[in-house]
Amino acid sequence: MTMPQHSSVENDLLARARKVLPQGSLGNVHLPDEYDFVVSRGLGSKIWDSSGNEYIDYLLGSGPMILGHAHPLVNKASMDALKEGTTFFTQNRYAIELAEEIVKAVPCAEQVRFTTSGSEATFQALRIARAKSGKDKVLKFEGGYHGINDYASISVTPDNPLPFPVPKKSIAGIPQAVVDTVLIAPFNDIETTVSVIEEHAKDLAAVIVEPVQRLLEPRDGFLHALSDACKRNGVILIFDEVVTGFRLAYGDAQEFYGVTPDLATLGKVVGGGMPLAAVAGSAELMSVYDSTIASSEEYVHQGGTLNGNPLACAAGLASLKELNKPSVYETYHSRGRKLKQGLQRILDASGVSGFVSGSDVFFDIFFTDQPIFDYRSTLSSDKRLNGVFDRALIHHGVFKNAGKVYVGTCHTEDDVNVTLEAFTYAISAVENALG
Repeated sequence: MTMPQHSSVENDLLARARKVLPQGSLGNVHLPDEYDFVVSRGLGSKIWDSSGNEYIDYLLGSGPMILGHAHPLVNKASMDALKEGTTFFTQNRYAIELAEEIVKAVPCAEQVRFTTSGSEATFQALRIARAKSGKDKVLKFEGGYHGINDYASISVTPDNPLPFPVPKKSIAGIPQAVVDTVLIAPFNDIETTVSVIEEHAKDLAAVIVEPVQRLLEPRDGFLHALSDACKRNGVILIFDEVVTGFRLAYGDAQEFYGVTPDLATLGKVVGGGMPLAAVAGSAELMSVYDSTIASSEEYVHQGGTLNGNPLACAAGLASLKELNKPSVYETYHSRGRKLKQGLQRILDASGVSGFVSGSDVFFDIFFTDQPIFDYRSTLSSDKRLNGVFDRALIHHGVFKNAGKVYVGTCHTEDDVNVTLEAFTYAISAVENALG
């Protein structure tokens, strides 16, 4: 396969981007110059760049486009809402209806507060926990990603991890005083985690966890044991379901794994491709937002210009309606499983060591012969080979971001078969890179 060719129009757009955008990007996807492109449109499981090259899309906007691009029912819902106005900074029926649907679907949800991003939602969940408990510290898991707020951007990708539970800032600009309020534990290690919780329980407001941490599935019993430990020690458990919400099941990872947290954060799918996220929990916990207790030490003021805006809520409602149809999850998971298992078979048949890790509907490769179960075990993986793999897929008309294949309900059996061919091609490229 030859590299997709850039037109003069696309080259001009890329040059203009490099002048006005840091690194020529939006801060999300970073491709080498020769592979970089500008998306012109998307439809279903496909996107096209500004030179007319077509790709099967497994980035899916980093997950929200689970139904595919320009879904006709989602577009119609958004356009119908648009005719009534764009935003009001006050209550609207679409926000009410979406909140009702979330409460109906999500086990921990009695009430919902909307935000515009997952980072805001996780920040608010931590603030709720601190306000309600009167405690300052939170525990997160090494390698866990909870957005870009200060409390989340700690021990995400440490090259030289510190002894547990010592935190390490992952980006510049975070005050040390914030870092000192965060404790770190190893995902899937319940013994160490419980030890940290018990030692710091008097100061610990919350534990926040991705039920599937990036590409690491929880070991059997881990989430149950974590929930039990939090209950025993009076610590609020937060599930960050920005990725897993309405993706693993209609009732989120909570339904999928049978564990109900105290609070959950939602994003991506819930907004139908529009800027929308949410924090959900019991009425008791969500009462910190009640302005009638503004004089109380528990009161939390939270607002946002576009929180619960009708366009996003209408798109979210339409998306959830489609996902809630019979057999949607069964079919979607089956196709994802075919891709995931197929990629592992291709790996096993090659001379390349690696494990396909993650759920059936979002996964990727770790190029290593060592078992993968927590962040530190992932450090054995050769990330250089992931770059080779991803770029080879672009050659074959398949696009994914570094770190994850997102499968959507939009992906067809034909897409799956073409992608398996592309996986074979890409693993051959990795073999060649290894010599």
